Amino acid sequence: MGLLSGLSGLGLGKMEEVNIIEDKKNEKKSDEPVVEKTPEQLEKEAVFERVLTCPVCDLEFKTQSIRPGKAKLAGSDSDLRPRYEKIDPIKYDAIACNNCGYAGLTKYFPSLSSRQLKAVKEQIVPNFKGFDTHPGIYSYDDAIMRYKLALVTSVVKQAKNSERAYTALKLAWVLRGKREGLEQKNGSPREIDTLKSDELEALQVAYDGFTIALSKETAPIANMDENTVMYLLAELAHRLKKYDEASRLCGLVLTNKSTQPRLKERAYDLKEILKEEIKRAKEAAQSASADA
Repeated sequence: MGLLSGLSGLGLGKMEEVNIIEDKKNEKKSDEPVVEKTPEQLEKEAVFERVLTCPVCDLEFKTQSIRPGKAKLAGSDSDLRPRYEKIDPIKYDAIACNNCGYAGLTKYFPSLSSRQLKAVKEQIVPNFKGFDTHPGIYSYDDAIMRYKLALVTSVVKQAKNSERAYTALKLAWVLRGKREGLEQKNGSPREIDTLKSDELEALQVAYDGFTIALSKETAPIANMDENTVMYLLAELAHRLKKYDEASRLCGLVLTNKSTQPRLKERAYDLKEILKEEIKRAKEAAQSASADA
């Protein structure tokens, strides 16, 4: 007797021999090809619109954000810039009010002291002309404009050096994102060079700000412990070709017993890269001297 025997008395005799558990492996695969979504389509699905109230002008404005869990981390650059599959959520971390011009990174945007509020109202609001908003995804130009507003706001409100530095660092990351996209599409060499120059300028600001913050602020600094900030400074110094300082900071990270193993690995990799680059720089200098 089967498990379903007796159903014939209910008029369902044909159902007595059915397979109760479905074996998905035996299902016929569809002949229809699977169409992979483009990065733009994936980004559109990941973005949603939020309505926020500006802490400066008290008016509502709309901003785009990434839905939690929609961005899949794929790795990171040596200066800790996170890389995600298909989309770049970093574009959405700078929030700007299109009514008055107040802007800041998501973590800093809501917090303003009375002194900072007064400074923004006096130096930004009267001069701000507004910008066009649109639903849907941000272009890199949209993101860069918001990050620049956030950076100038951090100066006007006399934010901590760590906030200014972190905002400049993230501006460098979105500039890099735009440049990489242009390089993939064989974009204008002149525009690519300009973006490289702007990125280095932003990294220099980040380097200067984090250097001061490390000596004057208490960890965590921009949510980073002291060793992570030192490693970041070492990598920024490397990118800015400040090789002596990069080597010094790298050594401090490697010799500190409290440094996490993963960060030590990064510092060791950086140390090896620095050795090679310093060697090549010396050889180039000797060659130039011999030709003179």
